[in-house]
Amino acid sequence: MKYEVIGGSFPAVNVKLDAGESVITQSGAMAWEEPTIEMQTNAEGGLLKSIGRMFSGASLMFVTHTATQDDSDITFSASFPGTIMEFKIDADHEYFAQKSAFLVADPTVHIDASVNKNFWAGLFSGEGFILQKYSGEGTMLTEIDGSVVEVDLKEGEKIKVETGHVAVFESTVAFDVEQVSGFKNILFGGQGLFLTTLTGPGKVYLQTLTAQDMAHKLNPYISSGSSSSSSPAPTSSGTE
Repeated sequence: MKYEVIGGSFPAVNVKLDAGESVITQSGAMAWEEPTIEMQTNAEGGLLKSIGRMFSGASLMFVTHTATQDDSDITFSASFPGTIMEFKIDADHEYFAQKSAFLVADPTVHIDASVNKNFWAGLFSGEGFILQKYSGEGTMLTEIDGSVVEVDLKEGEKIKVETGHVAVFESTVAFDVEQVSGFKNILFGGQGLFLTTLTGPGKVYLQTLTAQDMAHKLNPYISSGSSSSSSPAPTSSGTE
């Protein structure tokens, strides 16, 4: 896959395809394309597999974009301010990711739903019970909220992460949750009851921004704006 990331903090990726070359993406991810690109929508892997992916944040249907001539351009935009990052997938490099991370990939990459085996990890991690799993072979482009921080964990090395800041991690990394200790820490620490714990070996990719945090910070302004716009116009108490 030949591509170029554009757009700065509001990124998109322009992919250049040769005749007969294809990429897969989610429904609605395409921003613009040349007329030499053909689109085909299908339930990749069958209906049941598609339903599972939907619970992991992916769309029910995948879209295959195929070029009919060389040097055909197609552009996909991220859904949130942040970073578009490449991952090379093969038998030795499989990954788990947050919901809605998948953007575009080679058709030989498999995007599946993975049920978290730990009940509490699924319930309190902020990513739900189902993560996205990337396997197969090829190039995968994911969208990550904010900037990316890469952490390379050694065997048995652990990192604790605030809910939602885990973007992608290698399949060799163990994913769990740990309760915050101390009554005051729980009540006033602002971290909630649990933190996600990741144990090596393997690479972890953290994101500096989360959609939940941004929504929380914007909510007072949105609520204030709605209240102002819904307030009745003042009426004059005098007579003409």
